[in-house]
Amino acid sequence: MTTRRILATSGGFLPRRDGRYNGRLPGRTVLQALHLSGKDRPRVLLLETAGGDNDTYFTLKYQALSRVGADVDHLALFPMPNQPVEEALGRADVVWVGGGSVANLLACWRVHGVDAAMRDAWERGVVLAGVSAGSICWHVGGATDSYGPQLRPITDGLGLLPYGNGVHYDSEAQRRPLVQSLVADGTLPTTYCTDDRVGILYEGTDPVEVVTDEDVDPDTGPTAYRVELVDGTLVETRLAPGPIT
Repeated sequence: MTTRRILATSGGFLPRRDGRYNGRLPGRTVLQALHLSGKDRPRVLLLETAGGDNDTYFTLKYQALSRVGADVDHLALFPMPNQPVEEALGRADVVWVGGGSVANLLACWRVHGVDAAMRDAWERGVVLAGVSAGSICWHVGGATDSYGPQLRPITDGLGLLPYGNGVHYDSEAQRRPLVQSLVADGTLPTTYCTDDRVGILYEGTDPVEVVTDEDVDPDTGPTAYRVELVDGTLVETRLAPGPIT
């Protein structure tokens, strides 16, 4: 039986610590996505739509993934698709979606049929993963700076996961209060949120594990949260790293 998996994160790639400040290394969230593919040498497809297909982002991630035994390809949509969308996703074992504007990402994906191809890939067992915009996109919606420095709600995500999504929950002051208000007024359903360097693994549509890019204090360090209405009262629950029970 095929297991559908999504790893939605506020992390992924870490800066190198050997003085080469422009380099990147895969964090545990990325390594977990590769492991979940079940392949000795997984085929990773990179999408940087949310960042305007920035060549630097592609280059850094190609370099980082080549160091851990992955075969890397990318799908660019600017100024036109660099390869057929269905073929690119059809070859992938893992998809990694970078950050930037989730509103622009969703619009471009729908123009080129990436939205439907992503759903097909998910149903086939391709591991879908990403950071920030590449996390919100799988959900119903979330809080975004796609429209300017003042955060606003977005509610037309792909909806593979029937929840809202909050990213950078500990590092950007507007995020937490806006997410809570959107859940409180019904704009967003129950919403799962991640601090920086943290991801949530979903199997099917169930959140099953909190994954951190580095070792953290399980009681006080960065982690994930569930924000929901319980009998009309807003409740935020801290989800410690590890299996979600």
